[in-house]
This record gives sequence, C-alpha cells and structure tokens, in this order.
Amino acid sequence: MDKLEYERQLINNGCKSICGADEVGRGPLAGPVVCAAVIMPLDDIIEGVDDSKSLSPKKREKLAALIREKAVAYAICRVEPQVIDEINILEATRLCMKNAVESLKITPDFVLTDGNMNIDITVPQASIIKGDALSYSIGCASIIAKVFRDALMCEYAEQYPGYAFEKHKGYGTAAHINAIKQYGLCAIHRRSFTGKWQ
Repeated sequence: MDKLEYERQLINNGCKSICGADEVGRGPLAGPVVCAAVIMPLDDIIEGVDDSKSLSPKKREKLAALIREKAVAYAICRVEPQVIDEINILEATRLCMKNAVESLKITPDFVLTDGNMNIDITVPQASIIKGDALSYSIGCASIIAKVFRDALMCEYAEQYPGYAFEKHKGYGTAAHINAIKQYGLCAIHRRSFTGKWQ
C-alpha cells in the first residue's frame, strides 16, 4: 500500500509543505484529548509508520523519537477535561487540532487530517477516513500524539493512585469503572461522560 499517495497528489498540485494531523483520546473517561500536527520530509521516509493503535508501545516509542528528530516541524497540543465538559468532545478535538496546526513553526501549504475532522483554519485541508493507516503524514502525527498522551497518563497514575491510569490510559475498562465506583471521580475525569459508567 502506498502511504504517500495523498502527499504525492498534493506535491503534483504544487504543495511543498504538507501537514498531517491526528488526535488521540476522544473516547476515554479521563484525561485530555491530545492532537499532533507534523510536517515530515517526504524524501527520507521512516519505515514502519502506521496507525499508532496497530503498533506495540515499544515500537511506537522508537518511531516517535525518529519522527520528532526528522520532522521539519511538529506541534503537540492538549485540551483538558474541564474544557471537554464545557464545549463537548467533538468541539474540543477540533479546537485541539486547530491549535496544533497553528502552533507549527512553519505554515503548511495543505493539512491532511484523520477521520472526518474539518477544522477552523485558513490553510486548505482534507480529511481521510482511516488516514492514520493510509497517509504517512497522518500516521506520523498519530504516533507522536499517542506516545505523548500515554506518557502523560502514566504521570497521572502516580498523581492519582488507585485508578491504574498507566494500564488503561483513561479508557472505560471494567477495572477503571470499578475504581470510579470505589473512589469516585478525580480531577482529570470528564464529568460529561458520566453516562458511560453509571
């Protein structure tokens, strides 16, 4: 499968810097949503880049380090649970992705986003269903976002012991829901998601 198909089409249309953007953490009951935007050199491809969910943690971390090292530019942004509760998870994700793209030190010519995510930016954009598996640029964004958020949730596990955030990363596993019932909500839980564990 050619993971540079979308990028090549854009280059043929005159684009020079192409940004891939992706989010992680829309579904969890706790923690922020995290988005990454990255502009990669397309003449020096990193082998093994794929949808972050299909890679082992060790492989993701190794690839994330390479992506950050080789990137022309990258940015990682987060939107906290309190904001998610205030504006809803879809709007929080759109805001997070907008912030990531606008935090790049270089303004891209075009932005490719994963899924069906139209964001409020002035740069031309297109969304690709399953883009993290189909586009190299989005795949790179997917990996650095996932590694960043996983590390963050491991830090929260030390701050809020008892919830085992290091294991489920805030997702609604049976163990996590049982911990909520036992200990109640902590500061990083999303109050607007209460229907998922009651």
